[in-house]
Amino acid sequence: MKNLFARRITTTGIAILLLFGLLAAGCSPSLSDKRKDDPSVVKTQKAVESAYRIDPDYDLIVAGTDPEGIAAAISAARNGLHVLLVDGRGRGMLGGLLTEGGLNSLDLNRIPGSQSSFLNKGLFQEWYDKIEGSSFDTITGANAFYDMVKVEPNIDLMMGLQDWKPFAENRNGRIQVTGMELTKSDGAVLAVRSGAVIDATQDGDIYAMAGSDYTVGREDVGDKTSLMVSTLVIRMSGVTDSIWKKMRKHAGSGSDERSIWGYNEAREYQSSDPKRIKLRGLNIGRQNDGTVLINAMQLFGVDPRDPESVERGLKDAKKEAPLIADFLRKKFPEMKDLQYAGTAEELYTRESRHLIGEYRLTTADVMEDRTHWDDIAYGSYPVDIQSTNDGVVGTVLMNPKQYGIPFRCLVPAGTDGLLVVGRSASYDSIPHGSARVVPLGIATGQAAGAAVKIALDRKISFADLSRSKEAIVELQGTLVEQGVELTAQKLPTPSYMKHEQYKGLLFAASTLFVSGGLKNDWKLDSPTNLQRFYNSVSTVRNLHSDLFHGDLSGVLTDYDAAAKMSLSLDDAAFIFAKAAQEDDELTSENALDELISHGWITNETLDTISNRSRLTNGDQYMLLRDIMVNGLGYRFDSDPA
Repeated sequence: MKNLFARRITTTGIAILLLFGLLAAGCSPSLSDKRKDDPSVVKTQKAVESAYRIDPDYDLIVAGTDPEGIAAAISAARNGLHVLLVDGRGRGMLGGLLTEGGLNSLDLNRIPGSQSSFLNKGLFQEWYDKIEGSSFDTITGANAFYDMVKVEPNIDLMMGLQDWKPFAENRNGRIQVTGMELTKSDGAVLAVRSGAVIDATQDGDIYAMAGSDYTVGREDVGDKTSLMVSTLVIRMSGVTDSIWKKMRKHAGSGSDERSIWGYNEAREYQSSDPKRIKLRGLNIGRQNDGTVLINAMQLFGVDPRDPESVERGLKDAKKEAPLIADFLRKKFPEMKDLQYAGTAEELYTRESRHLIGEYRLTTADVMEDRTHWDDIAYGSYPVDIQSTNDGVVGTVLMNPKQYGIPFRCLVPAGTDGLLVVGRSASYDSIPHGSARVVPLGIATGQAAGAAVKIALDRKISFADLSRSKEAIVELQGTLVEQGVELTAQKLPTPSYMKHEQYKGLLFAASTLFVSGGLKNDWKLDSPTNLQRFYNSVSTVRNLHSDLFHGDLSGVLTDYDAAAKMSLSLDDAAFIFAKAAQEDDELTSENALDELISHGWITNETLDTISNRSRLTNGDQYMLLRDIMVNGLGYRFDSDPA
């Protein structure tokens, strides 16, 4: 039985209290006289205490002290479970990337049509009400997380582990996770058994060690090498109220009291290694100590699964950071008096593993604002696809209104005793661009914590729970009782879904051939051109070389001129046929008949093409879908509902 009075020891020291500015009379204001969002209030980081004694058995072990793991632990504890929350990254505060990583500007999931109300609410809202706003002071954020954890008598906290791994064994063809082996900083090894484990690590480290299946990066769309760019947050000091007001007025940027976004001229920065590091527009979050945190660095080539790759990336980024700060001071007059004040201690790596779960969130789920019978949270953040290398520009694929996250996305296929929360859950790589944001991750953590209680009480596996409508209704009811809003908004069907070529659009979006931006402007009826189609086919051919056996050399005699040439159906068929197969007899006159006779292009697609001599973007997407799926056997799981 758990000892609720276990002694605790301090794992980090208390930060020094700093006061920014003095009153004219020489008296410092007390914190109680200040609003929590007043940037002159500088708070002390609270000492994080680990449990002195760890029990040999728990109902639940939560691996990871990022916000998703904190939410999972609190949720389970409030449902009466005996929980061990463990940190495996040597951190000195709770909150992970939001605090140690300096990501103090939040990507928020808002209710459709609202600029102030959030989807899901629950534990995210509880934490948000304790911080300053859309950008928060990292000490405020860390203290708020710690306050929420330490008041829960059912949670034991263990910080600063040297290593960890799950106990996983094969039982009748399925993986069974039964606890974790934890190596403390002094080398002592603890074997801790549990009824369940929740993987709340950023990169799915626990489920990977357990042997669960997953994809990496954009592997699901054929790109086996690309990962979204990493970031190191830069700190600059000397930000007075006057300077902040000037920064907020920068032309072309947006802002609120705590955040600024824009400064797109920062992209002009020439780094010491442009293949490795670039700069994009700035996301700036205000701290309470006269500093700002700037999220803008683009660091390419970091694989978060490889500690050496991460360490090299961190070293390179820290070397570049003062050069970036110097550029910002010289480029923007309102920043000329700021000083470089260091960087965050952790890299922000946006993408690595994507779990293969009982359900995989698809592009169609997000584009169609789908709901599911087992939804435990909702997302609405734009599908933000960041750069993968120095030659690729990031894009906002689209802007959904509200889509559901099924509980099945948290359940690893073929694995029992384990749930996964946060960005490495079961999402395809493209919808991951929206679902990876922290507020939604917190909602999945809260759901997972409640689900463990139900599964243990019912003596069923998580896979069985995910298939039981009765158990899911109980889970959803529990979440609602604990402050989660699970009422799906009644939304009109998106206009693009009514277009006769929506099938083609969905295929193109699911394979990153099109972007609708924040306004979902897909330009389906706008004309395409010969060069654009050639580039699309070349990209597909490079990604799926196993499906293509032809040669495109010599197909375009003048590549640059092709950008101004309309695309005909005959030319489109010829380009694709030449890429797909070796056939010296193919010409632009016979390629279309050849593809039709083999069923590679369907009558459904041909019927949507109104002008065969001047194809539109929609025509192009329909042809790409037809030939890839019908002709080359490409597996496409994101069909319209």
